[in-house]
Amino acid sequence: MKAFIKKYEIWIFLVLAPIVNVLFVYVRAEGHMNSFSYNHGRFGVLLLLLVLIVKFTRGNEGIKDMFRPMLKWKVHPKWYLLSLIFAFTIASLTLILKNIYHGVEFSSLLNFDVTIKSLNMTFIVLIWAFMGEVVWVSYCIRQLSKITNPFYASQIVGVVWTLWWMPIVLHGEAVIPDFPFWFLLVGMMGTAGMCAVVYGHTKSGIAVWLLQFMLNMSLLMLAVSPRRGGIPTYATFVILYYLVMLGFMYFMLKPKNKVSMVK
Repeated sequence: MKAFIKKYEIWIFLVLAPIVNVLFVYVRAEGHMNSFSYNHGRFGVLLLLLVLIVKFTRGNEGIKDMFRPMLKWKVHPKWYLLSLIFAFTIASLTLILKNIYHGVEFSSLLNFDVTIKSLNMTFIVLIWAFMGEVVWVSYCIRQLSKITNPFYASQIVGVVWTLWWMPIVLHGEAVIPDFPFWFLLVGMMGTAGMCAVVYGHTKSGIAVWLLQFMLNMSLLMLAVSPRRGGIPTYATFVILYYLVMLGFMYFMLKPKNKVSMVK
């Protein structure tokens, strides 16, 4: 049994992650869990599931390997800059296009939601982004990249990531509401792809962590989410994000620039 689980470790995790989350959300929906445990526990349970599987198959060394990318911080500053501004730039471009199409005053679109400026909310988003980076990038994309190229690895992860989010979105608590499924899928595949780009060139979990943090903050701060900007605005944002990601991925996968995801 151990040999089987070790051989198919990544696939077992990818199957179990959405299933376990369905059960977790169901417990909350039935009223057997308080909101604090639900809001933070969904990410903790995801990470705990991965830790238990890796501990069973590869012991403590496997767990250390999961977190190893988070120790690499010496990368070229351009990757930190890209991680810092990428999502914010795509969101701003989305609002510019909305301004051109609808003739709305741009200054009214570029309106920051000051309610998320509290240190408490920023810290929570930072922690959630950390757990997501370790699970979906440092582990999943890196493991899948051992058997396929980074693009396919990231898109597989994007699909499973979407399936993991679905029960949370359907339940509708502690999540940006009204996410359409297909655009959620495009968004997660774009997110996973861009994480693969940054990780592929830096091997740094910290750079990817910053990329994820800024994506979450951009959705909260600027009027591009379904709640603040409407579904057409959000659809434009995720499509632009995905298309730009494809451009980065294309140049990353060119033979002379091809990089290894496994390190």
